[in-house]
Amino acid sequence: MPLPENRERMEVLRPKELDTHPGDEIVRWSREQLEIARSILDNPGGGLLFATQTIGQVRSGLGERDAARWKEVVEVLGQAEDAAVRREFETARRLLDEAAHKLR
Repeated sequence: MPLPENRERMEVLRPKELDTHPGDEIVRWSREQLEIARSILDNPGGGLLFATQTIGQVRSGLGERDAARWKEVVEVLGQAEDAAVRREFETARRLLDEAAHKLR
């Protein structure tokens, strides 16, 4: 038996506007995101997945914004992400601290 037609009741919305963190607002956003990632890195129940995803989003956001300015931070974040995936949590935390310190 086919499912009933429901197109008339469906509301189609536009995609949510992307938050680009204008100017140096990206620094504050990045620091906040890295602090969250650092705090949940080894939490059971998806902490590692969410943390590495967050690190990757910060890395991508900074690289897209100004690759030359954030080159060192992006490299450190790549290392932190790799360390986290290998479950080298202390190394990952140290690298996240280093990246956050370079965000100025």
